[in-house]
Amino acid sequence: MPTLADFDLSDLQEQFAAWGFKPSHALAVLRAYYANAGQVDADKMLLPRGLMERIAEVATPDASRLAVKQTADDGTAKLLLQLKDGRTVESVLMPDFHRERAAGCISSQVGCAMGCDFCATTKTGFERNLTAGEMVEQFLALRREALDTGRQLRTIVFMGMGEPMLNLANVLTAVRRIAGNDQGALGWRQITVSTVGIVPGIETLTAANLNIHLAVSLHAPDDATRAQILPMGKRFGVEEIMAAADRYQATTGRIVTVQYCLLKGVNDSLEQANQLADLMAARRMHVNLLRYNPTGLSLRGITYERSSEEAADAFMAHLRARGIIAHFRRSRGKDIDAACGQLRRRMAM
Repeated sequence: MPTLADFDLSDLQEQFAAWGFKPSHALAVLRAYYANAGQVDADKMLLPRGLMERIAEVATPDASRLAVKQTADDGTAKLLLQLKDGRTVESVLMPDFHRERAAGCISSQVGCAMGCDFCATTKTGFERNLTAGEMVEQFLALRREALDTGRQLRTIVFMGMGEPMLNLANVLTAVRRIAGNDQGALGWRQITVSTVGIVPGIETLTAANLNIHLAVSLHAPDDATRAQILPMGKRFGVEEIMAAADRYQATTGRIVTVQYCLLKGVNDSLEQANQLADLMAARRMHVNLLRYNPTGLSLRGITYERSSEEAADAFMAHLRARGIIAHFRRSRGKDIDAACGQLRRRMAM
């Protein structure tokens, strides 16, 4: 049985009309459902008698349940949600510097098939794509968690488990439900979709022209290094990926973020900083540097290390000296394995 998270406005309008109710009630129901983080209080709404009973016949309250919640020392919360087929997926809520705000990280797949060698998610392999409704329910769970801590969920990144571009149809449906004023009303500019560089997906996202942000996980300035740590680097080259990102930025007007995780002795030399600066020199994009979050032994049997503070600072300084907009992204929730690259669908031990 579906939940209200599985309905678009037009679908619910058709359902109401089939039951003999005014389709206009669908907007009020969906707005209340999203505004109240997945709950509809019929007593506070002017709805026809019997409508909520009919809704209950076709829609369960939730298809997922909170299995485990962990809270980090910095206030970051990691939610392990169990889906109706028993599989699990993780979402993360990160407090903002502003006391009243929070940001959320949503997963798009159960597991991941990308095989990025420094990422924990790939160790469990790929199981299946998430439905649009399951992604919406992550959003609602994060919105509930934010409200419980006196905050408002203000931004969302599709940057959790999985590769969004390989489940893009469902991701875009979820984005429309979360962002649109008739449902989640988060706003288009408050959403970012991340990719390791799936060029056809970037092209499809460009054509959709939804006014959302794109983040490209590059992690190396050259094809040879990138192929060592990201298997997809063998399929799509750096120049091809960046050309697709150029087209996205030109079409949408949204500044693309290039993500780069610094790994000691792998991609953190000043020569590689210079290569990255060459790549970015003619592009008005932002470089988001990440400090590696340990994930243990990789699939290739390598234990990666984070770059030293000196090497990381020198890398960023070199980029800035070349006129590149670059900054470090603050790592959140490392003590509960909630930081970038650490999501693994594990129960708390």
